[in-house]
Amino acid sequence: MTNTGDQAFRKADPKGRWQEMTYGGALSFLRRKYSRDLTAVDVAVMGVPFDNAVTFRPGCRLGPQAVRAASVQLAELQAFPWGFDPFETLSVVDFGDVFLDPHHPETIKPAIEAQAREIIATGTRLLTIGGDHSIAYPLLKAHAEKHGPIALIQFDAHCDTWEDNGTEMNHGTMFARAANEGIIDVSGSTQVGLRTYNSSDYGFELLTSPWIHRNGIDAAIKIAVERAGDAPVYLSFDIDGLDPAFAPGTGTPVPGGLASWQALEFVRGLKPLNLIGMDIVEVSPPFDHAEITAIAAAHVAHDWLCVLAEQMGAKTAPVGRI
Repeated sequence: MTNTGDQAFRKADPKGRWQEMTYGGALSFLRRKYSRDLTAVDVAVMGVPFDNAVTFRPGCRLGPQAVRAASVQLAELQAFPWGFDPFETLSVVDFGDVFLDPHHPETIKPAIEAQAREIIATGTRLLTIGGDHSIAYPLLKAHAEKHGPIALIQFDAHCDTWEDNGTEMNHGTMFARAANEGIIDVSGSTQVGLRTYNSSDYGFELLTSPWIHRNGIDAAIKIAVERAGDAPVYLSFDIDGLDPAFAPGTGTPVPGGLASWQALEFVRGLKPLNLIGMDIVEVSPPFDHAEITAIAAAHVAHDWLCVLAEQMGAKTAPVGRI
């Protein structure tokens, strides 16, 4: 029974996995080992427990804990629909959370950016669990420092390109700032699932939720993939892109959104792209029910990792009509 249980702190190798009780044991994202040693690590998972920039309901500072807890069943079986264990191919660790000092808010963005930069500099990809959506700005800055201007694929109910004064901390303006500063290449970027109004598209391709409902998720994937091309692609996934029926636990819910199955199909369709990083944000556990929102977020992040594993050569073995 040596290689069973508590692999979050007991397992030495960041590849592979042990048997765990889904209802017990030390929690980490997908039961990955907690480690800050990134030697030969493909992806580091980092939490950012911050929600001071929200404009309505708070609580997503508790998101990283909730998404980790909601990931337990995904660490139990072969990944659907691929039929493989992604961690036989992909080396992943849980890096833990960025340490933040909420009493000195001016230090928040620099702390996130510095930690992200440290990880990315090793050649390790970064998967970040928020936290409110404002954390995407320092994350994008760190990625652009290494990769140059980034094609952003944003899954969201909101454009997050409202007027920005260049200094405030707001989870609805950070992509305007990133675009203005050349961090994002809007000509290769797509916003998916929008259903709130802004008088400008800011140069992004806007695939609204009603358009996707009428035209289908495959059409949305095709547009986003063709628009991004060979550029480095960062996926920023706001859980409120899902309809509140599928993600009630979020700060700014908007009816008319996409279903969880559509989101998962969309993420799985990004395989042709040069995926350099991802965040999953705005999970607010105090407003969640039966972990619906946290489970959806964990699945989205898990499937992004599976896409990376497939890109790295993991062999699929699907069963049934996929």
